[in-house]
Amino acid sequence: MINLFQVDAFTDKQFSGNPAGVCILPKGHQQTDVWMQSLAEEMNLPETAFAEEVEGAHYALRWFTPTTEVKLCGHATLATAHVLWSEGLIANSETICFDTLSGKLKVAYQDSLISLDFPQQLSYECKEPIGLEMALGCDILNTYQAGENLLIEVKNEETVRNITPYIQQLELLDAECVIVTAKGNSVDFVSRVFGPNVGINEDPVTGSTHCSLAPFWAEKLNKTQMNALQLSKRGGALQVELVGDRVSIAGQATTVFKGELYE
Repeated sequence: MINLFQVDAFTDKQFSGNPAGVCILPKGHQQTDVWMQSLAEEMNLPETAFAEEVEGAHYALRWFTPTTEVKLCGHATLATAHVLWSEGLIANSETICFDTLSGKLKVAYQDSLISLDFPQQLSYECKEPIGLEMALGCDILNTYQAGENLLIEVKNEETVRNITPYIQQLELLDAECVIVTAKGNSVDFVSRVFGPNVGINEDPVTGSTHCSLAPFWAEKLNKTQMNALQLSKRGGALQVELVGDRVSIAGQATTVFKGELYE
């Protein structure tokens, strides 16, 4: 039997935050890449996570969008940890270790929050791609390369909130995702994330991009602990902290449904 869940991550209430599929594979029950990609396409969520027990609180974890496998996904990792704890598969007091394409990732349950220990991703100022400002429909202050993503700084929170991008233009960019960010009004910083090149026009809440956003804003604001909002339609709240060369990304999650998958 394979249990399948849908979980809303980085929120404490259903139908907000970022939805993720979570597929818990029995120990030793390996599936093909084609099968996992097909299920992710069937779920049609921003990401579907596949977790297989290695031993105890040690799991192998992979993430798929409806169109491709990704190397790092924050909200689906948070959702998977939430399932393992809420279903009683692992005690809340235990730290979960996931083997992933981005190395070993540890997740802990602390003070009602799920805390992800992710690698820091530094960003570097770069030349603004031709057509980017037109694609976003707003003025750009600075453009940065953040791994395989573009990180775009704009004037204020209202600019981030009001962006209506031309998705077809964003698809022409040599970037997995375009992260648009600004200093927040009620929080330290805000963002939105557009990823048509990985099959997600706009991601509701993106844990992995905060691996870049946390060090970016830590330097600007001269602080290591920050609160952030992702201003998508569904919205989501995150607490981030720089810890050496790692980023702690914390939030909540809630289960929407649980089912059994036929093979």
